[in-house]
Amino acid sequence: MKQAHSVIGITTRGRGLTEFTPAVADWVRGQGLRNGLLTLFIRHTSASLLIQENADPDVRADLERFFARLVRDGDPLFEHTMEGPDDMPAHVRCALTQTQLALPLIDGALALGTWQGIYVYEHRLRGARREVVLHLLGE
Repeated sequence: MKQAHSVIGITTRGRGLTEFTPAVADWVRGQGLRNGLLTLFIRHTSASLLIQENADPDVRADLERFFARLVRDGDPLFEHTMEGPDDMPAHVRCALTQTQLALPLIDGALALGTWQGIYVYEHRLRGARREVVLHLLGE
């Protein structure tokens, strides 16, 4: 078994989904492994990782509308507002999604479905520089 790791920086433009599938796929190809498991981990508490449809942008917009209804900015329920009215809602959104993903590597390619992409889901209103750690284990 061999392993490799790296960190990818992703700049988001504010709340919403930023796809970075090509960057991950390029890095994986460069490792020369054929079969294994790729783990991705985001180093933040106000952004998360998702595998989501990458064909119809309406899916991403609908997902954002759902979360806007579920977790409202400025909700008086929240005491933690250190960085503004979207601060605690961003943490709640992160807790409801995921900070890590595991993807099989089969015959040198990520085992994603036809319409699946890998996304950083930014939960803050303003854009940010996010770091995703990649760890590949395989042969």
